[in-house]
This record gives sequence, structure tokens and C-alpha cells, in this order.
Amino acid sequence: MTFVVTEQCIKCKFTDCVDVCPVDCFHEGPNFVVINPDGCIDCALCIPECPVDAIYDENDLPSEFQEYIQINADLSQDWPEITSTKDPLEEAHDWADKPDKRKDLIFTL
Repeated sequence: MTFVVTEQCIKCKFTDCVDVCPVDCFHEGPNFVVINPDGCIDCALCIPECPVDAIYDENDLPSEFQEYIQINADLSQDWPEITSTKDPLEEAHDWADKPDKRKDLIFTL
């Protein structure tokens, strides 16, 4: 089991979750962060820190977000580790509650 960052993070990239991670398993892309499933110790400290409720326990992941298990695994191998909080994206508050943001995910650095 691991934790998974999902669509709500796209175009927001709030990084409050990063500071509480005891094993530095977050990785940062252009408009999204992911969790490295190999590094995650399932502590759940990140879940309450996310202001857009983008992080789920893999076992509680809604069916519409199942693809994010693989997205997190793949992108965490390519994107650099992030170990401290950064400012969210400029329009994060405008995008926080928007649905169907998967098409807006930027995969390449």
C-alpha cells in the first residue's frame, strides 16, 4: 500500500504535504507533484496537509483516479525530489475546485 496524489493537484501544486513527509518521497513536475511508492512508508501525515484533498490511501482511491497509481510510480522516477514547501502555482486557487484536469497534466520537465 502507498499514498497517491490525484487530479486535484494538477495546476495547483500546493506543497504543504512535502514538509511533513519523513522520508522525502515527493517529486515535483511542472504543474503536479507525485509520491514515489517505493519510498512511501504509509505514515499518512501528508493527507491532512493537502488543502485540495488530492492525496488518497491507495486502498481508498476512487475508481476514477485509479490511473494515478501508475502515474505517480512512473513520474516519480523521472521528476526531481522535492523536500520543502514552495509557493503554489500562480493560479492555484482558481484551479483548486475544477474537475477533469487530467488533460492539463504536463508530463515532461
